[in-house]
Amino acid sequence: MTATSDSILPKATRSPIAELQLKDVIKTLPKECFEKNRRKAWSSVALSVAAAIVGYGAIATLPWYLLPIAWFFTGTVLTGWFVIAHDCGHRSFAKRRWVNDLVGHIMMLPLIYPFHCWRILHDHHHRHTNKLDIDNAWDPWTVDGYVGRHPIIRAFYKAIRGRVWWIGSIAHWGLMHFDLNQFHPRDRAKAKLSITVVAVFAAIFFPTLIATTGLWGLVKFWLMPWLVYHFWMSTFTVVHHTIPEIQFRPAAEWSAAEAQLAGTVHCTYPKWVEILCHDINVHVPHHVSVAIPSYNLRLAHRSLSQIWGPHILTRKFNWALMKEIGDRCHLYHPEQAYQTFRDAGF
Repeated sequence: MTATSDSILPKATRSPIAELQLKDVIKTLPKECFEKNRRKAWSSVALSVAAAIVGYGAIATLPWYLLPIAWFFTGTVLTGWFVIAHDCGHRSFAKRRWVNDLVGHIMMLPLIYPFHCWRILHDHHHRHTNKLDIDNAWDPWTVDGYVGRHPIIRAFYKAIRGRVWWIGSIAHWGLMHFDLNQFHPRDRAKAKLSITVVAVFAAIFFPTLIATTGLWGLVKFWLMPWLVYHFWMSTFTVVHHTIPEIQFRPAAEWSAAEAQLAGTVHCTYPKWVEILCHDINVHVPHHVSVAIPSYNLRLAHRSLSQIWGPHILTRKFNWALMKEIGDRCHLYHPEQAYQTFRDAGF
């Protein structure tokens, strides 16, 4: 049994798997799911690098009226670069930590993303997935929390919870990953290192790009693909954790098994997107265990579906899905998971 996007919104009751330990779910996965494969890992890098060469070649040579196609393709490719860094951040790319750190930094450089900053904040998301007021990825605000914010902040929240969801990750990137106050003192040295790496890269890359291609070159070769990347980052992450059936829980009621298995979404996208983005959409097994490399996610998903299928939420990416999320998933509701701004009186 899988949920579909036209299902009736149920009352958000406690899942029968809430009493389980997450380790009990992990034990049901085949050991092969956790095996690192050097060939597959580096093949994903080769695919992403080759696709980037094709994308930037198209941007350089295609006539202006075909540039949107090249931008969309290249931005999708860059999302795949991020996914490789994502594996590195979870130490599932390579066995050696220094390899994970080196590859992670390199793959995030074109995105101006500080690797360790993202890694640390993203680990927080995995430790507290769907935990109200603690999770840092698309967590819904309560009515009181919404009322207590500055009007400009409320307006921005309202926008990204509606039809402008696709800029949400830009705010997340800019507001959190360069702010050292977001990090525990023990982590600040690594955060500073990654910020420095990004700053040095930007100080060399952007002046060189502008000097050789002009301001239009900056827009053409970097800004537009970067915006497409953020479209996909916003879309993937909001769909992973924001549909009317998924409830965020206060800490006292939170269950890791419920949050990681039944609190995230398996969503299918066009096949070329899934290939270029290294199956990041196969998201349920990744939340069950971050030790599963991206190239093993489909194997893990098949296994989970056989045993835990009734608890796994499934969607297909389309406008109807994004409209459903944007029209209904606005503010936290303790019984129905979400309430709209209108229902809350805004």
